[in-house]
Amino acid sequence: MPKEHLEARRRQILDAARRCFIGNGFHATSMQDILAEAELSAGAVYRYFKSKDDIIAATAAEALAEVAAVFEAQGEERPPDLDNMVDLVLGVERPPLSGSTESAQLLIQVWSEALRSPALSAKLKEVMEEARGVVRGLVVRHQRRGLLPADVPAEHVADVLMAVVDGFMVLRAVYGHADSAAFRDGLRALMSAHATK
Repeated sequence: MPKEHLEARRRQILDAARRCFIGNGFHATSMQDILAEAELSAGAVYRYFKSKDDIIAATAAEALAEVAAVFEAQGEERPPDLDNMVDLVLGVERPPLSGSTESAQLLIQVWSEALRSPALSAKLKEVMEEARGVVRGLVVRHQRRGLLPADVPAEHVADVLMAVVDGFMVLRAVYGHADSAAFRDGLRALMSAHATK
């Protein structure tokens, strides 16, 4: 069977599973649900994945790869302006962080599944550590330009910015109406505030 056909069939299964997971969650979704959504026989699906857990792992890996790609794309570029750095961290202009409410819901489920699966937890930590490193590098460059205080370790600032991303994802996933522009404006206002003594 041609490689292109094999990849297309695998994609068909993963897309169907993703729709099921978004609608019903990982654990409420059965293999029968995935088979019906993909319009494939059990034999066709089991040729690519041994179990639902394998499909969950593949779906989660794809979601994490999308997150990593957002940050990796910044590695060699000119440091963005401060406002653009906020946009990068929020990811409000590109998937998956801005994507749909459904994308946010899937990533929240990945976090939950990582509490159960040591393998997924390790992968999540690896991806997020890479992202943290990129954000830390951006923070350092802005500190050197005098746009961020230099007396706070860059790692601390990076951790807060990553937590902001997490919070935005929860708002979008749980409430479904997080306004990217309003959130960005609020964050910029906080970042520009000066402490009074």
